[in-house]
Amino acid sequence: MKFDAKKEKERIVDFIRDYYSKNHVDGAILGISGGKDSGVVAGLFVEALGKENVIGVTLPCHSVETDKSDAKLVSDYYGFPLYNFDLTGIYDSFKEELKNIGDFNEEITKDSDINLKPRLRMATVYYLAALFSKLKSKTYLVAGTSNKCELYVGYFTKGGDSVHDISPIADLTVEEVIALGAELGVPDPVLYKAPNDGLSNKTDEDKLGVTYKAIADYMEDPNKVTEKDRNTIERLHKNNAHKFVIPTYRRG
Repeated sequence: MKFDAKKEKERIVDFIRDYYSKNHVDGAILGISGGKDSGVVAGLFVEALGKENVIGVTLPCHSVETDKSDAKLVSDYYGFPLYNFDLTGIYDSFKEELKNIGDFNEEITKDSDINLKPRLRMATVYYLAALFSKLKSKTYLVAGTSNKCELYVGYFTKGGDSVHDISPIADLTVEEVIALGAELGVPDPVLYKAPNDGLSNKTDEDKLGVTYKAIADYMEDPNKVTEKDRNTIERLHKNNAHKFVIPTYRRG
């Protein structure tokens, strides 16, 4: 069935408004990365709650400088405040403290370093959510920005970007997110930028070894993709299954 971006936008906006009304909460805060996902989520919350109830935060940490300017394109277009909270010094202090445990080379710490950054970002956004809730006497929730393709292959950090209070685009593929972004008016340099994590100097698809289109096609029908892509997607999905469920012992 053809994706109807206008109708989907209306459904998601209704979903946000309904949840906020039922739970007596007021505002949304989210990290604005300068990419399509956070741009679309920002647009959805502005439409659902009004720009006066949305706060954006850029969270650079040895990041690409253009990500911050792209984030400003989004906040300027929608009219919500955008704060910059630079995590570079905090990250560097963490790495310095690590020397008390051992002197590790960069190859050993590479994955830990990459995942530390979204975890620092998560802690910061939640801190600011509590802070602004107190300052403005209304409750701010942290908005998630992961899409369906990322989630299917486990392309997120446990305790990092996996942590949020409400997730409006988790059931949309990347192509659907782009279509929704066009409907919302997300600035083109943001909407059509090659997706990357802003952390490793590689695009998402370079890191995954498969395109988001292939992931979307696979979810629709595994036979629509090449054997190579199918094997890659299935391996990623299987190896990251532990990210979705926390095993919890229950007394019988």
